[in-house]
Amino acid sequence: MNTLTVAELKRRGMAAIEDGLRRGPVHIVKRNKPAAVVLSEDEYQRLAHGRVTMPSGMTAVQWLLSQPATGKRSKARIDAGLKAERDW
Repeated sequence: MNTLTVAELKRRGMAAIEDGLRRGPVHIVKRNKPAAVVLSEDEYQRLAHGRVTMPSGMTAVQWLLSQPATGKRSKARIDAGLKAERDW
């Protein structure tokens, strides 16, 4: 993860953010806890408009596996539903 502490941000200013953005989003850490994320303008626009792009060098399967889980059903509930469909 590309991190930057608040202390370093205070010391180096915008140069620290610009250096970090060359490697992707910059995670700002304050008192050893995540505080903020700084994105490039291009990345922000992509997210704001809902466009999905795969980083180069990443396969579709790798990209899918890297996405956060958003479902609300538990594994047990999904398994029960599949079993019911098979038994039908």
